[in-house]
Amino acid sequence: MTVLPAADAPIPIFTTLKEVYGSLATAAKHASFFALVLGRERWDELVREFHAKFGHKPTYVARAPGRVNLIGEHIDYADFGVFPAAIEHDILIACAPRPASTATAHSDGHPPGSVVAENLHTRYTRQVFMPTRRHTLGDDVPLDAVRVAPWHLDIDKSELRWESYVKAGYYGVLNHFFSPSSISPVPVPVDILVTGNVPPGSGLSSSAAMVVSSTLAFLAANGIFDGDKPPTKGELVSIAVENERRVGVNSGGMDQSASVIALPGSALYVSFVPSLHAEPIILPRDAVSNFGDSLVVSNKAESAKHQYNLRVAETLAAARLLSHHLNLQVDSTDGDNTKRRLVTLREVLARKSGFYQDEQDAQLEDLVQLQKGLVDMLGIAMDYLLPESDGRTDISLDEIIDKSGMDETEFREVYLSGVDVETTNFELYLRAQHVFEEALKVLKFREVCLTGGDNEESKLQTLGKLMNDSHDSCHRRFDCSHPKVNDLVRVAQSFREVETGRGKGRIYGSRLTGAGWGGCTVSLVHREDAEAFIMHVKKKYVSYEGMSEEDLASCVFATEPGMGACVFKFTD
Repeated sequence: MTVLPAADAPIPIFTTLKEVYGSLATAAKHASFFALVLGRERWDELVREFHAKFGHKPTYVARAPGRVNLIGEHIDYADFGVFPAAIEHDILIACAPRPASTATAHSDGHPPGSVVAENLHTRYTRQVFMPTRRHTLGDDVPLDAVRVAPWHLDIDKSELRWESYVKAGYYGVLNHFFSPSSISPVPVPVDILVTGNVPPGSGLSSSAAMVVSSTLAFLAANGIFDGDKPPTKGELVSIAVENERRVGVNSGGMDQSASVIALPGSALYVSFVPSLHAEPIILPRDAVSNFGDSLVVSNKAESAKHQYNLRVAETLAAARLLSHHLNLQVDSTDGDNTKRRLVTLREVLARKSGFYQDEQDAQLEDLVQLQKGLVDMLGIAMDYLLPESDGRTDISLDEIIDKSGMDETEFREVYLSGVDVETTNFELYLRAQHVFEEALKVLKFREVCLTGGDNEESKLQTLGKLMNDSHDSCHRRFDCSHPKVNDLVRVAQSFREVETGRGKGRIYGSRLTGAGWGGCTVSLVHREDAEAFIMHVKKKYVSYEGMSEEDLASCVFATEPGMGACVFKFTD
């Protein structure tokens, strides 16, 4: 993946907590809460428990935040830009190479690359594992198989556990920085201790934060940051995307980009074509993002085959059908042989609009061309994605293959062999419609944020409507919402009828955030009404009845854009 300066920046190595958290405005404004979850006490406990469990002090703490996607859901893997921000909630992993003097404390011995992993959450038990080498089987081995993994770690995708994400992070470090040659350096034995306050399954990308922080921890413990070519932020994103696929999720890169590249006080417009690029975007000064947890756990990895991965397959299949219908040359030929490949909706748009070849030599995408192309795509050819029978939008696999210009064997090989999906019929028309319209909403959201002038209220109203429309599309076209999430969105939007003492509640928009099928909502609220909004949601969302204030504090909260991933280095 080619990277540009924003993604080419080095991964920050800090030596004080002020550098890690000092710029977060919310920390100062909610001191009592953040003293518990972000303050020194949390780090002190991590260091103290690390020493108690392992008999020595950590040398590093790897930190990776969760993220919120303000708008642009399920379009990153179609190569369209998105609009995320890092949040203050994060995953912390204390780590250190295992000193020889403590080897006797571990019954497994002291083999190279072995890991003893502990978690501060008592429900998670100690795990001990070590990588092994595997031989290459041949050039015909699938991309995610042994051929590209001379180092191997067992990850059971059918029963994902907390350490599965730790192993996923380790995978990338092993296979990018440790040669399979027997005379090359080997990874050091490592002790790690994990803690975090990103709610799992909430749509705030706890899995991406876990994989990014794990990757950073193993990089730091093995001295990679002290070498000649430490990875950049963009390289870390690429490795983390690859790593998360080890747990069965075909991620598009948004979650990892937000967790790694984010800057305090700014959201990001993240684009992936022609190269990874992150543009910091400051939100209107009166805007605060408020989160509500639906309490419906959305395990993206475990449900992938009939939810997340199925949506990836549907958007890719839609792109194939459109490229065939529009007579676009997306495959390569060698004599009489045609080499089929995956094509995204973003590429179909660029080829149809005539700027695909020019774009390959560009550094930044042309947003004017892109916006025009999106409008044009929505006005042509979309009906080709519908089945022949009237009144339906879902289409069978046989119909898809018939419309693809490919025979059944090659279609299954290219589109279904590399992703685990489970369905009888596919929804190509509605999925593609959502992707193109959502991409337009992202560009409009960016444009409004960058527009000058003092009419903040008008900006917030426009941004809020875009968020509301986005949620409606996620619910009706992409079918990635959940009844409880819809209830929570309705509760948030009803705040506009509440008297706050300053007039009616200023809620501008609310939508699901993250993959969906449960998880969190994000609501755009006026800064002055943030606390009243939180009280309203706590009172009105039925699933919160009977919960303690302490538990509610982790379910409904306000946040502002925070710092991206970093490594804290102990100096004494």
